[in-house]
Amino acid sequence: MVPKEIFFTRGLGRHRHKLQSFEAALREAGIAICNLVNVSSIFPPGCKIISRKQGIAKLRTGEIIHCVMARSETCEPSRQCCAGIGLAVPGAGSHYGYISEFHGHGKSKREVADLVEDMAATMLATTLGIEFDPDKAYDERKEIYLMSGKIVKTQATVQVGQTHQEGVWTTVLAAAVFVPVREE
Repeated sequence: MVPKEIFFTRGLGRHRHKLQSFEAALREAGIAICNLVNVSSIFPPGCKIISRKQGIAKLRTGEIIHCVMARSETCEPSRQCCAGIGLAVPGAGSHYGYISEFHGHGKSKREVADLVEDMAATMLATTLGIEFDPDKAYDERKEIYLMSGKIVKTQATVQVGQTHQEGVWTTVLAAAVFVPVREE
């Protein structure tokens, strides 16, 4: 079972109960109708990235779906939580790519986006044998990665949220969702 399609989504939920805050985030992300199985970080060779709308339309209620998910939650007043998914796609369609995830607190949307893109691209670069200085800023390394032709695309999906009211949970999530392969 190798997925042929993937989509990226994110959500934010708030509720006085932690579990219901998570459910609200799943609903906003459009994946609450499915049973989720977390998997690790490989972007399959030849996998097609489709839009969130197309991906959600292909899901069936109660279906088991695999995803790479980052999730963070807090009920601490004025605390910001963040979750992000990064992707690095190889130039050679026969090679696999990488998906990275990060969850935490106190980072901005841009900081998380840069971090998850950097992690995914760096994992792929080391697999492909691209030489780079790990102490250089990501923007400089990104140019090296793209100029090599071995990495053709990086992207990030990020959700941040801040707790506004004491006693209310805030949950954020970002996910790379593999569309199930069906024999029809």
